[in-house]
Amino acid sequence: MVFMNSNSLKLLCLISIWPAYAWAQEKPYQDFSADVELEERFFFNEGLYEGQKQNYLSIALRPEYFVEWNNGRSSFKMSLFGRYDQHDENRTHADIRELYWRMVRDNKELSVGLKEVFWGVTESAHIVNVINQTDIVESFDGEAKLGQPMVHYSVVKPYGTFDAFVMPYFRTPTFPGENGRLRTPFLIDADDIEFESDMEEFHPDLAFRWSHFFGVFDIGISHFYGTSRQPLIKEGEAFELEFALVNQTGLDLQATTGPVLWKLEAIYNSNGIKDYTALAAGFEYTFGNVSGKGLDIGLLGEYLYDSRDELAFNSLQNDVFTGVRLAFNDMSDSQLLAGAIFDLHEGSRLISVEGSRRFGETWTVELEGRFFKNVSDKEFVHFMRRDSFLRLVVSKYF
Repeated sequence: MVFMNSNSLKLLCLISIWPAYAWAQEKPYQDFSADVELEERFFFNEGLYEGQKQNYLSIALRPEYFVEWNNGRSSFKMSLFGRYDQHDENRTHADIRELYWRMVRDNKELSVGLKEVFWGVTESAHIVNVINQTDIVESFDGEAKLGQPMVHYSVVKPYGTFDAFVMPYFRTPTFPGENGRLRTPFLIDADDIEFESDMEEFHPDLAFRWSHFFGVFDIGISHFYGTSRQPLIKEGEAFELEFALVNQTGLDLQATTGPVLWKLEAIYNSNGIKDYTALAAGFEYTFGNVSGKGLDIGLLGEYLYDSRDELAFNSLQNDVFTGVRLAFNDMSDSQLLAGAIFDLHEGSRLISVEGSRRFGETWTVELEGRFFKNVSDKEFVHFMRRDSFLRLVVSKYF
């Protein structure tokens, strides 16, 4: 079972008492919400590795608390997460997604605590999204993130928004356990992972970003220095991961031209193992209100490139993504996204389907499918070639 370490718990205690003085000054605005999730993951094939199952039942809880005072100039937010998994003890885990105090003054904003920060515009990969560590045991697509301790300062000017981050602690990811699916044949113990920095998790990370808009263009330019959120596979006979110190410069750009969104994410990463470039570029064309029924249909196409080849902890070296997005715009907020990633060199394919629908005011059903086809033994996902699965989630909101 994996939970927060002692350093994170100390930070939790420190941040949580900060807003207490506000109660003596005014009645704050408060909001508490939570959702409980029942999840079933069914894998179509028996696992490649001993101990793996085909059915995984789990339950998750997400409580959230928000309080605001001083006429909206000060606020405090706490978002927690916990999951109990039937078979994978490493997927039974808890995390503080967000726990921070925020102060707003005119065009300036200061936040201290654990936060989630998202950068990116493309659909199939978010290569510029470098602030938070991925919660690897929680989601295959990398969308779930661990809360990142930080001091975040932001200022808005007529010529753009400037964000600066100081991050004093690195969140080491948890990998699937012996009975887990979507894993490598080698069990990865987080305690044995190597760091380039002698300070390991305590190496301070820095990041800066400028964002603005010009006509049809929305642009962001960022730079990150510190411990990479993605490990590199070290060359050699053994399967070893190293979190290198990196300087990474990123660009995210989106242009809106009528029904078409043009999207680009690109990075250059300089590190002590192998410098590399990566990009994701493409478009989304939307047919709005098809046949007057309120249905929006979006057609997506993207190209993915990563120069690391076999050193990459992913399989997106030279790939094309195509997909379709359906937004029904109904009272139940029904949505569907289906797509596939094709490897242009090896012929491997990853097919994905995601859908969701609300039932009543407080129930939601989600369906996710991932299907591995013709996976080459040169691809990282070859370790997971028998792990095609369906995931069904029923959530109750309070």
